[in-house]
Amino acid sequence: MFAEVIIPVPLADCYTYSVPADMENSVSAGVLVRVPFGKTKEFTGIVAKVMDNPPNFDGEIKPVMAVESNGPVALEIQMDLWRWIAEYYLTSVGTVFQAAFPAVLKEKRKKAAANRKQANKVCAIKDLNVLNEFQSKAYSDIRNLFLEKDVCLLNGVTASGKTEIYCHLIENSLSENRQALLLMPEIALTSQIMSRLKGFFGERLVVYHSRVSERERADLWKRMVDSGEPLVVLGVRSSVFLPFRNLGLVIVDEEHEPSYKQQEPAPRYNAKNVAIILARLHRAKVLFGSATPSLDSYYNAQCGKFGYAVLDKRFESTEQPDIIPVNVKELRRKKLMKSIFSPILIEKMNVALEKGGQILLFQNRRGFSPAVTCKVCDWTPRCKFCDISLSYHKHLSRLSCHYCGRVFKMPDKCPDCGNNDLQYSGFGTEKVEEEIRKLFPDASVDRMDSDTAKNKRSTEEIIARFENGETQILIGTQMISKGLDFAGVSLAGILNADSLMNQPDFRAYERTFQLIEQVAGRTGRRKVRGEIVLQSSRPDDPLIQAAISHNYYAMAEMQFEERKMFRYPPFYRIIRIDLKHRNESTVKDAANLLADILRRKLGDRVTGPDKPPTGKIRNYFIRRMLLKIENSAPVAPVRGIIIAAHAELVKNITFRYVSVIFDVDPVS
Repeated sequence: MFAEVIIPVPLADCYTYSVPADMENSVSAGVLVRVPFGKTKEFTGIVAKVMDNPPNFDGEIKPVMAVESNGPVALEIQMDLWRWIAEYYLTSVGTVFQAAFPAVLKEKRKKAAANRKQANKVCAIKDLNVLNEFQSKAYSDIRNLFLEKDVCLLNGVTASGKTEIYCHLIENSLSENRQALLLMPEIALTSQIMSRLKGFFGERLVVYHSRVSERERADLWKRMVDSGEPLVVLGVRSSVFLPFRNLGLVIVDEEHEPSYKQQEPAPRYNAKNVAIILARLHRAKVLFGSATPSLDSYYNAQCGKFGYAVLDKRFESTEQPDIIPVNVKELRRKKLMKSIFSPILIEKMNVALEKGGQILLFQNRRGFSPAVTCKVCDWTPRCKFCDISLSYHKHLSRLSCHYCGRVFKMPDKCPDCGNNDLQYSGFGTEKVEEEIRKLFPDASVDRMDSDTAKNKRSTEEIIARFENGETQILIGTQMISKGLDFAGVSLAGILNADSLMNQPDFRAYERTFQLIEQVAGRTGRRKVRGEIVLQSSRPDDPLIQAAISHNYYAMAEMQFEERKMFRYPPFYRIIRIDLKHRNESTVKDAANLLADILRRKLGDRVTGPDKPPTGKIRNYFIRRMLLKIENSAPVAPVRGIIIAAHAELVKNITFRYVSVIFDVDPVS
């Protein structure tokens, strides 16, 4: 007897081992085994399949060393999903297995208790959960669309009550004795929505993300392997790897969020795409929900690939927030801009505080100042390990690199010319907080960014203080825009819209619109209409005008025109290839060679290689190229061309240790 085993290495998909006679009754698909690898290494792997005859193989077939689980710990349908991810995202099944499988389960598995409590009683929907007429229509539309489409997009404005629709759809799945998965883009969101869902689904609601303990995640995994009980899983992107036995529905909330895409390390999968394949394997349905859908999803809906439902009224019939543009360039010219806040924003903040309202201030940079400069010689501190200027963090009195995370001492004077008059350029959330405390010394102020919200507890505490009204002004980065529901917010300030638009990214305008609309959507969520003061040097820009009028469709049409012209998604598929090496000339030569090899087969679909905006990170020099592939082109032949090109590159001994990273459908 022989076994094909997936092991956690980024090489071949499976390795063949012989099964000793005394293990034959214990080895089957999904069982963990200990196997030798190479001359000295051992790995815990998972059996993909067993067979009676050995494959055609000239070398030695080593034996399985030990069986490490009492029965399967993964389902065959999961391994089918792993294979799809590996093929589509140009990685190995072993890499996917490493990311998908809880580490603690690679320990000896105890037999599951036979008397596991089954929660098969159907939960009844409570009477916040009766749908209004607009929600009812959207819900009915989705149900009808699911008769013909496997995937549906719900375009529902902020505060329209999409969660209540989700609850009804989940209940339908549970009533059919099937499981449901509700994906959220951020852990902070799962914490806020969990209490709401717990009231509807009780013990059938389970939570799965990286800040749940290893033991709790392992217990849930084993529970789901052993039983197909109808659970509701609330989680972030890694939840798509759970061992669902009878999945009926996947809901991807805030589907526009880039955090559904895994960046580092591999596999660089997008949970949205994986959710569709996961649902297809289970013959389940998928709902994407957002107030600002990604242009990719909206295009799929317009083409008829997805169903499309609209919810364009807020739950309590409040009007869409009023966005007030402010031309800060003109205010500075007239010397009316005394600080980073415009006079109208200060006035609006005073009024909101007097009325007992809460305020959100959005600035998409953390730290005190993005750059420090010598006034005499223009010296700017840069990271020794990355090709980027350092940001000043005043509370640490340190300079920080936002790429590698290293910190450096803030010099007392310019190291080049000795001048001790250093100036700070731009501003981050820390500077905003300092200025606000000076302007409103009696107000309670909090800040939510990656410096203050470093773990689940600190994030939850910041959110809870604001939710309970203890905090009057909350300053933050994108973290405060992501679907949080705050009842008391009447005013938001977007302090520098231009910095969002000026990113070197073909999605910059789409993202800017989404961020403006999402920040605006945190205001006026109950009875009173919200207000947003939007500070920009170019308020007449068509993108800003579309945001002011909440005109998603105008933004989409503008972007579709540009994307089609320059061969970007949703009309083309992008595969980004980054090459990294500690020697700049080596990586440059390797990138040029790889590009030449690819052009033989793909022609002008290959652009670059070029030096990216940040050309060195952690002492590795980077070169980047893009493959722009027509959506109509099949994936498998393109994958074969890329793999063959990489194999040809590493035949050259000079380039054998150049790291080559494939990112399929990058989000930035």
